Amino acid sequence: MSASLNLAVAQSPGELTGAAARLAWLRDLLAGQEERPLDLLVLPELFQCGYNIGEGLSDAAQSPDGPFAKVVADIAHRHGLAILYGYAERQGEHLFNSAICFDAAGQVVGHHRKLLLPPGFEGDHFEPGAECTVFELNGVQIAILVCYDVEFPENLRHVAMQGAHLVVVPTALGAQWGVVSQRVVPTRAFENGVYVAYANHCGRENGLDYFGGSCIAAPDGSDLARAGEDPGLICALIETETVGRAQSRLPYHKDRQNLPWVG
Repeated sequence: MSASLNLAVAQSPGELTGAAARLAWLRDLLAGQEERPLDLLVLPELFQCGYNIGEGLSDAAQSPDGPFAKVVADIAHRHGLAILYGYAERQGEHLFNSAICFDAAGQVVGHHRKLLLPPGFEGDHFEPGAECTVFELNGVQIAILVCYDVEFPENLRHVAMQGAHLVVVPTALGAQWGVVSQRVVPTRAFENGVYVAYANHCGRENGLDYFGGSCIAAPDGSDLARAGEDPGLICALIETETVGRAQSRLPYHKDRQNLPWVG
């Protein structure tokens, strides 16, 4: 039985400062989409607090049921759609670069802690996560990776072989790394026969220039939607039947078992 999901990816402006400004931008964005059927909205990495805020990360970090999460859960419920966003997660003295998804009822259905921390400030502030999980919305199986996680083919293959039809990737991709959006993300979709949604910031944040280039890649590696350098929303229909056809046409997951070094 085929299932489908109306997906939206939001590309947010880097100059947003503070939780109130971010929530106001989100409300305004959704107010302009009331006539469009949406099931899931994906927002960038550390959308809750900003990515390039240095030592401010520790003060901005919140628990998965903190004040910011409560407001987003209410927005999701009011608009009748799921919302997934990146945030700085605090668990006692531990900080994680995480992403969380609230469903249309305002309940947590998905959560992920970034597995791999790239060179730079992240390793000084965050601890790595330890697992990937798959959750369901509208009959579509969804996995979350965060930014650098998607640049390792092992991670995409792992969640695809768990049954993910769609992999959502909140990111904070700098302007010098456009190849990830333009080539790596479509390749990950193609080599696994899954949809990949890549949600980035744009503009500038405290001296960091973002690439923009948020995109939704189809299971054949083609672009279903792609943003430029400006804030906005891109949308696409996710269909599990398309995933099934792509994986049957190119049975990489099955045939890789014939490699002598695959156990």
